[in-house]
Amino acid sequence: MAQQKDTTNLSGMLLQFMGSKDPMLNMLDWLCSQMMEAEISNQIGAEKHEQSQERTSHRCGFRTRRLDTRMGTMYLLVPKVRNGGYIPFFVTERKRSEAALVQVVQEAFVNGVSTRKMDKLAKSLGIEGISRSQVSEMTKGLNEQAEEFRNRPLTSGAYPVLWVDALYEKVRYGGRVVSMAILLVCGVNEEGKREVLAIESMLEESRESYKQLFEKLKERGLTKPSLIVSDAHKGLVAAIGECFPGASWQRCKVHFMRNILVHVPHKEKERFAGLLKGIWLTTDLETAKRRAQELADQYKEKCPKAIETLEEGLEDALTFLAFPKLDARKVSSNNMLERLNKEIRRRTRAVGIFPNPESYLRLVTVYLMEYSEDWSVTRSYLSEESLKSLDNQAA
Repeated sequence: MAQQKDTTNLSGMLLQFMGSKDPMLNMLDWLCSQMMEAEISNQIGAEKHEQSQERTSHRCGFRTRRLDTRMGTMYLLVPKVRNGGYIPFFVTERKRSEAALVQVVQEAFVNGVSTRKMDKLAKSLGIEGISRSQVSEMTKGLNEQAEEFRNRPLTSGAYPVLWVDALYEKVRYGGRVVSMAILLVCGVNEEGKREVLAIESMLEESRESYKQLFEKLKERGLTKPSLIVSDAHKGLVAAIGECFPGASWQRCKVHFMRNILVHVPHKEKERFAGLLKGIWLTTDLETAKRRAQELADQYKEKCPKAIETLEEGLEDALTFLAFPKLDARKVSSNNMLERLNKEIRRRTRAVGIFPNPESYLRLVTVYLMEYSEDWSVTRSYLSEESLKSLDNQAA
């Protein structure tokens, strides 16, 4: 009889879902509610309204939480817990970066740096009654995941192309607010798929900090790359030459063009920029140099500093032409990392000033972990055939 009753109830529920506007989304919403209820009961040691000596806390209402899924957007009623807090397991597994953002806000409160902006952000995330012990417990799991990701062995070893850049945010350090860099290295493996290889916080970009970054990468298993793409920071370029002798360096054409255009008067900027871009719209080195010379001849009197900058850095900005099999759009600039940094800043902008370096590094790392997971299931960034041509050139 009990089995027949359960079957009847299930049939009734299915008919109810089928009559709704979006049956599959409503079924998923119901399932998420049931899983949250089971998880919260297990966490506090008691069912709803149950009297139990094993109870460790109490429910105290709900908070609305948006969850985007492949079926659509749901607004879950997530149970609140009086002591300890609660985040559904299916949210934390797929949204580590949001959990990290929550913990940044928590640490800001604990360290006494709360602002009106932080209050607003905290309320939107459903954060109430923060204590130092709660912060310590909740950050432990993410810290372990972030550290494991940042220090994992690079089993592929060979990453033929690397992109290197730095991301800056304001951080409280030593009792004052400073601008702190996170140095990022991404690469493609021999299959052409992108990976986030290094995430290191540094107080400044320098030859020594980049040297430490590259040496650590080699200790984790990185072999010498064929091509490294970056801007022309002197410390970075020096570290590349010292740590990867024989590797080619491509100066990011976008950064290079910006460096040139700052020396061009406003009224000439549009025309000059059009001619400047034409230098890189070719796969032939001689054509590129000829276009650069034509530009220099036209503007050496009007914009001498711009032409001087162009002539000094042109060879390094055309290195990619020595690798004709590679996709020039992807290896001639740092645009891939620029887009990545832009996405990261969308998250960090909500924080403003990070309460400490650890929270800054953790949030960036867990966001990049999600990005790296997406890359692993998407198609190759550079073709495997084009990367094999690098081995032939080396031979």
